[in-house]
Amino acid sequence: MNGVKENADGPAKVPILGRESIIIDHGLWGSFVVNDLLDKIPSEIYALVTDTNLGPLYIPRFRKAFEDACSRRHVGARLITLEIPPGETSKSVDSWATVHDWLGSQRFVRNGVIIALGGGVIGDLIGFNAATWMRGVKVVQVPTTLLAMVDSSIGGKTAIDTSHGKNLVGAFWPPERNYIDLDFLSTLPKRELINGMAEVIKTAAIWNEAEFSALEDNAELLMNAFQAQGGLAAMQNDSRVSSFVKRLVVGSVKVKAEVVTADEREGGLRNLLNFGHSIGHAIEAILAPQILHGECVAIGMVKEAELARYLGILSPGAVARLAKCISAYELPTSLADKQVRKRSANKVCPVDELINIMAVDKKNAGSQKKVVLLSAIGRTLEPKASDVADADIRLILSPCALVSPGVSESLNVSCTPPGSKSISNRVLVLAALGSGTCRITNLLHSDDTQFMLTALTQLGAASFAWEDEGQTLAVNGNGGLLKASSTELYLGNAGTASRFLTTIAALATRTSSTSSTVLTGNARMKERPIGPLVQSLRDNGAEIACLGKEGCLPIKVNASAGLEGGEIELAATVSSQYVSSLLMCAPYAKRAVTLKLVGGKPISQPYIDMTTAMMASFGIRVLRSETDTNTYHIPCGSYTNPTTYQVESDASSATYPLALAAITGTTCTVPNIGSTSLQGDARFAVDVLRPMGCSVKQTQTSTTVSGPPRGTLVPIPEVDMEPMTDAFLTASVLAAAAVAPSTKGSSTTRIIGIANQRVKECNRIEALKDQLAKFGVQCRELQDGIEVDGRALNLREPKEGIHCYDDHRVAMSLSVLAIVSPHPILITERECVAKTWPGWWDVLHQTFKVNLEGKDPPSKPIANGTTAQRKSIFIIGMRGAGKTTTGRWASELLGWPLIDLDTALEEQTQTTIPELVRSRGWENFREEELKLLRNVLQEKPYGYVIACGGGIVETPAARGLLSSYHTNGGIVLLVTRDIARNIEYLNIDKTRPAWVDDIMAVWLRRRPWYEECSNFHFHSQDGDHTGLNSPLEDFSRFLALTQKEQPALATIRKKQHSFFVSLTVPRIKDTHDILKEVVVGADAVELRVDLLRDPDSQNGVPTTDFVIEQIALLRTMTTIPIIFTLRSQSQGGNFPDGANDEAMKLYQSAIRMAVEFIDLEMTAPEPLVEFVTSQRDKGITKIIASHHDPQAKLSWANGSWIPHYNRALQHGDIIKLIGVAKSQRDNIDLFKFKSGLG
Repeated sequence: MNGVKENADGPAKVPILGRESIIIDHGLWGSFVVNDLLDKIPSEIYALVTDTNLGPLYIPRFRKAFEDACSRRHVGARLITLEIPPGETSKSVDSWATVHDWLGSQRFVRNGVIIALGGGVIGDLIGFNAATWMRGVKVVQVPTTLLAMVDSSIGGKTAIDTSHGKNLVGAFWPPERNYIDLDFLSTLPKRELINGMAEVIKTAAIWNEAEFSALEDNAELLMNAFQAQGGLAAMQNDSRVSSFVKRLVVGSVKVKAEVVTADEREGGLRNLLNFGHSIGHAIEAILAPQILHGECVAIGMVKEAELARYLGILSPGAVARLAKCISAYELPTSLADKQVRKRSANKVCPVDELINIMAVDKKNAGSQKKVVLLSAIGRTLEPKASDVADADIRLILSPCALVSPGVSESLNVSCTPPGSKSISNRVLVLAALGSGTCRITNLLHSDDTQFMLTALTQLGAASFAWEDEGQTLAVNGNGGLLKASSTELYLGNAGTASRFLTTIAALATRTSSTSSTVLTGNARMKERPIGPLVQSLRDNGAEIACLGKEGCLPIKVNASAGLEGGEIELAATVSSQYVSSLLMCAPYAKRAVTLKLVGGKPISQPYIDMTTAMMASFGIRVLRSETDTNTYHIPCGSYTNPTTYQVESDASSATYPLALAAITGTTCTVPNIGSTSLQGDARFAVDVLRPMGCSVKQTQTSTTVSGPPRGTLVPIPEVDMEPMTDAFLTASVLAAAAVAPSTKGSSTTRIIGIANQRVKECNRIEALKDQLAKFGVQCRELQDGIEVDGRALNLREPKEGIHCYDDHRVAMSLSVLAIVSPHPILITERECVAKTWPGWWDVLHQTFKVNLEGKDPPSKPIANGTTAQRKSIFIIGMRGAGKTTTGRWASELLGWPLIDLDTALEEQTQTTIPELVRSRGWENFREEELKLLRNVLQEKPYGYVIACGGGIVETPAARGLLSSYHTNGGIVLLVTRDIARNIEYLNIDKTRPAWVDDIMAVWLRRRPWYEECSNFHFHSQDGDHTGLNSPLEDFSRFLALTQKEQPALATIRKKQHSFFVSLTVPRIKDTHDILKEVVVGADAVELRVDLLRDPDSQNGVPTTDFVIEQIALLRTMTTIPIIFTLRSQSQGGNFPDGANDEAMKLYQSAIRMAVEFIDLEMTAPEPLVEFVTSQRDKGITKIIASHHDPQAKLSWANGSWIPHYNRALQHGDIIKLIGVAKSQRDNIDLFKFKSGLG
């Protein structure tokens, strides 16, 4: 490496500012550093400053080495040490003054040497102390984090923070030495290592494309090392890891050293090192300390790359490549990242606040903001930060876009959409399953293809490498040899990827530790159907389990090394992607496949034809039967990858620029989609735009559209868009602006053949109807389509903006209509276009010259247009538990009809249930009951109360239906009462069939099924209970909680101060005489479950039955919210440490009973915390995230509470930190701590 001296037997030395002062190797700390200091920087006093975390680990070894070396050399040098609190709060004026006071007290003289041992906080702070003590003393940097090694310790920039921002007070003060000991990395937690990788990626991205490629190629190697037991501590045992770690550190240090040497005082070139920091620092100012510096810079890099793309400087492929590399190291790429939202407790970064923070960036020239703009991976637009307008930055940072109407009347443009999503996903699958290397060009860079690439990598299907500055993807396929993935395949809302990968996962083989692969996605993906494909795969021997709703993700696919083959039947009337999934994987079946499509005419036949044509180009020819309808014969074999493959532009996406020309009366050419296209949507211009009055010129390879004069598009009486269903949205917005050519004609366009659009990213037919209504356009849904009544350009203003349903095609199609609206239109969820055309807004801005303005979301959520409906409530439980009574109460309270399934079954079968059982048997009764349940679920999904029979849970199918219902947002309420009282009642009830089994045995058998099938539990006290409220009052409050009508937290937040009363009694009934007075004025009452005394407990832990009784009784005695607390022994309570399984059951009971608050200790094991928070998210219970320090080990003054606060912030709706005050000073420190949290 140029400029770097490396010796296999010694450290690497990197020159900076004319001196070889940066030394990099393993094992430097201790003897090497001591001897080098005494030899090269002799002094009578050395001051070692570190933080309280590192001091105990590293000071003793250094002190011993120092004393031994001084003794051998007969040197009387003195070593003094100081430990300060860790964390960003120490990078302050107060800490700076504290260090100065300490230096003075130790008689630290001007020829002394200060050693800064730590991460960026220590390096910046102590460097600034060195720069200002006696107008400057020598400093040595010993960075202990990856981020400090490759960035903050290099170059002499030192600073502290102020209330106005980060690093605003500081100095340039180069260190005499940088000792970079790579062994420090072995003690870093994974998150800190990943945090540092952001700066490594940044350096390669601005300076060296080859190093960036190395980061891409070695991401899996390094991440495996980060995640392995012992982390990087074991890297000495793996030469690949240790050598690559040294390479990336040396490489990053070398680049920074070169830049600093050329521009020490940040005159221009050194600004390049701030790529990602202009926006990243603004984000960090809001989200720190919960979100780390490197994580904020990672988001900043993606945003600044998107800014360069928006300005026409950087290609979409380069942006996607950068984002993929950042994601590969598990760094966030947006503020919507799940971990960012979780760690910051969903803290918002308002655009105005980000812009204001960026205004004080040191790179700026007055009010002119400067941002480092990439022109390619490894290159920047200028050798400095570039001027960028606020309006452009604002749009990139904004989640919404305000689209102003109008384009130039003389507009005549050429627009090349990104690669086809359909072809991109297929070619990735075929090339990954094939043998050899295939170089793919014009691949779509989008969320969907990124999910596919990541999943194929996890399955070991192929290796991927970007070439030609990210314009070409080289895929080296493994010939169908896949391995089950130990980590789940998260696919977002990528329907194509989910369906293709379902079959692909079945081709995988087992590993020593993994026998199956889990596929999952976001909330909408978990509703989109995949059932017909799953059923066909199951019928062919694949073992697939639906982990949530049957027929939807998430699913678990057992690794079976391929399908059995032979004849496979598939229902293909919902999605052609099911067909393509089976077709592409069929060659790897154990026998040749005959695929029969059944159930009616297959949907989207052109996409099936596309798949078979592409398979042929990879060497497998599918024969379509000439005798059997919709039947395909696929031979066994393997794909042979062609050397190159060019992806056509996406024909569905091409409809938007062509429609824009049509609706504005201008001209647009799409140069690479013509009559020979594989895609059905390529016919859009001919079959839709021409009949609407456009001039269309289509060659084999291009399409040009010229629109008629504005406002003169004509409707189409009827158009069958089954061959191009995705394009119906574009046709619909054009139909909205159409007008009848004569006063007697109709302005209505009827679009049919698009039924499958109801199960896309959203119900697109309903979505478009609702959003067009905001423009004053009337639409009517058809069974397989939509009718749109055109209004020409007489459109209303959607004052509240347009809701996009997180659907890329909804956003892009409605943005076309916005351009001819009389008023600017707010498009929300702007970034959802990244699914297929991340640069859509760039194209509107650059090519069509549309005026766009970035906006924050409205303060009130935009209505989606659909009337809100609450799902029906199903009530289950033992006969005699009170289902009918509670059902009647719920019906009266909600104003919903009540359906008693037993009564409905008797009406349906025209006989009583006892007679039905006697005449037909229990099995037939259960079949009829199941049939009725299915019908009710389908026909009465909203606004009903349904009371089920006691034995509804006896059949697995019924359990599956009920479990799926509550998993997907419905309420299944379990009603119970004291089982002894219940049995007494059942023994005298003669209105139902006699019990075959002992009633208690039936209860014990059914109980786990009841719990499995329900998500809420109401336990009623019997009529002679000692409570203060009536049973109806109890149930009314409980029902209001399940309907989220009594937001306890919102009520409490309105108060300036609030408090709760803690019940520390062994049994709730002991408080009967005093509770009413005790809780007067309180905002909540705490049930200390750990202090309850259950007479049936075997180990001191109360049973769930006992706790359920106590909660139910407490609810009858008070109406204020309940706090459910299990205080562990280590946190000052009585619950046994380590009784995690028991705690999990008790917490689950509390959540099911709709307890308003759970006090969850942050010292609990991570699986328990994650379990409770995940269950909380499904119900209404809020979490009080608590940490107690009864031993007084923590201090409010030194930052030691910060990690506990950050952890509580991730999980809690309320944060509760309990310390011990030994003096008034502790209370003052607590006040400052709380104030500092903002």
